[in-house]
Amino acid sequence: MACHTADPARPFAGGRAIATRFGTFYTPNITSDRATGIGAWTDAQFVRAMREGIGRHGERLYPAFPYTAYTRLSDSDVLAMRAYLATVPPVRYTPPRHALAFPFDQRWLMAVWNAFNFSPGRFVPDPAKSAQWNRGAYLVDALGHCGQCHTPRNLLGGLKDGERLGGATVAGWRAGNLTPARVAGIGAWRDDELLRYLATGAAPGRAYAVGPMAEVVANSTQFLSGDDLRAMVVYLRSMPVVAGDERAPSRWSFGQPAKVDVTALDAMSVFAPTAAAHADGARLYAAACASCHGISGEGEGRAFPPLVHDAVTGALGAMDPSNLVLVILHGVQRPSRGASASMPAFGAQLSDEEIAALASFVTRQFGDPRAATRAADVARLRAIAQ
Repeated sequence: MACHTADPARPFAGGRAIATRFGTFYTPNITSDRATGIGAWTDAQFVRAMREGIGRHGERLYPAFPYTAYTRLSDSDVLAMRAYLATVPPVRYTPPRHALAFPFDQRWLMAVWNAFNFSPGRFVPDPAKSAQWNRGAYLVDALGHCGQCHTPRNLLGGLKDGERLGGATVAGWRAGNLTPARVAGIGAWRDDELLRYLATGAAPGRAYAVGPMAEVVANSTQFLSGDDLRAMVVYLRSMPVVAGDERAPSRWSFGQPAKVDVTALDAMSVFAPTAAAHADGARLYAAACASCHGISGEGEGRAFPPLVHDAVTGALGAMDPSNLVLVILHGVQRPSRGASASMPAFGAQLSDEEIAALASFVTRQFGDPRAATRAADVARLRAIAQ
């Protein structure tokens, strides 16, 4: 749903841009339309695309489509997806062509890429592990394809198996470390916190799902059974530790409530046309954020999470403020049972300099004081297609 929907009014019709260092991919139409979608595909053609990365006419698919994970899917699950997509109302729409630089626009080169980065084959349960562990492995590695976002990639875009689930960057967003590392990963999380995060996108005191992860929760993990969620947690707990780059004793130990005199700041004036181009971060926070997160950053009830002692964007306790900047630029929309979130985007209202000042204030006050944001960082992130 998330990858193949650019316009919510046309679900599964494709056209969503996926930015990579090789260029921009546009997802295909997978509605039941026979001319522009997959309505005319046979089951065999669908299975081959899912498991081998080969399109209907024999063309090689790019690994922006996660066939490297879907190759592990069972027959019943692949055919169940096919049966469901056959019922999706047809939408007559042809997405844009991929915008890839040479030589990445040469599909035949995917045969070489596959030789180094693709191991086809179905999921085989490990007889030495429990049924719960094996179910978690299937969900994380195959059906959920978590590693596609949470594992760093090599120069050719293949996954680095030695750093599996150790965290990576996708379209500017930092996908977290899912290994049991206590500082950089989930080692310090309790099971109930992990279960709540996957089911709702909100684990107070730990993290809140934003960006692509908010879409994962909204479209996928919130609908999983409790047994499946617990199986995923069991499997993730067994992963080899990837230490990551976090060196602080505790990424949730930073920050303190802000002491800001909102009346003295004349907060709303920063949005006036005559406002200074380089408004300071505290004034911007008072204007843009304080009404929901509180002038002190301690939150306003369950609906608006605190910023103090909380990795609210996955960035406040980290050196990389990219997630925070992207949240300010694009906002948050996360419909989930029990923890829906809606935050407006400020990209159209604030300049790169203003967002840099705001992000720097938030991280300095509530997160890692070593983190800093420059206007050039904001401009780079603003330019990435989402």
